[in-house]
Amino acid sequence: MTQFNILAQSAAPQALADLLNMAFGPGRLARTAERLREGNHRITAYDRVAISGDGRLKGAISFWPVRVHQTAGLLLGPLAVHPDMQGQGVGQALMQDALAAIDVTRFAFTVLVGDLPYYQKAGFGVASAAISLPGPVDPQRLLLRPSAAQDATLCAELAGMVRRAPELC
Repeated sequence: MTQFNILAQSAAPQALADLLNMAFGPGRLARTAERLREGNHRITAYDRVAISGDGRLKGAISFWPVRVHQTAGLLLGPLAVHPDMQGQGVGQALMQDALAAIDVTRFAFTVLVGDLPYYQKAGFGVASAAISLPGPVDPQRLLLRPSAAQDATLCAELAGMVRRAPELC
């Protein structure tokens, strides 16, 4: 198993672009979640990278401010892991470290499009049918996680379109 370190920082733009292209391919920019990133600003305080012992970028995660009506939240993603590191806990380590840093007084929830069995380990569940994204998405892949225990009721009551919220940066 290859060793890696999780750092609270952003990846160099070209290294991140290379990792995202390797992990997701060129079609990644056509996905619905990308509509929430366009014209938005990453919250760099929650960026995390996984760096191998030789200093190479092996994983990265970022978060983007969103809203459902007046309730502020975060869009998780992309979460990318280099193919030679997949299955070694890199993605889970990045996610757990970043989720622990979220300011629960600012952001009531985190939303993403992904596979439930993977993200359920970090407390995500299928979002209510009352939540939608600005484009097509399989409802079983639209996942939501309250930022704090007291937000669980709020998350259950959320209804509406998830919209980008660059003013929250």
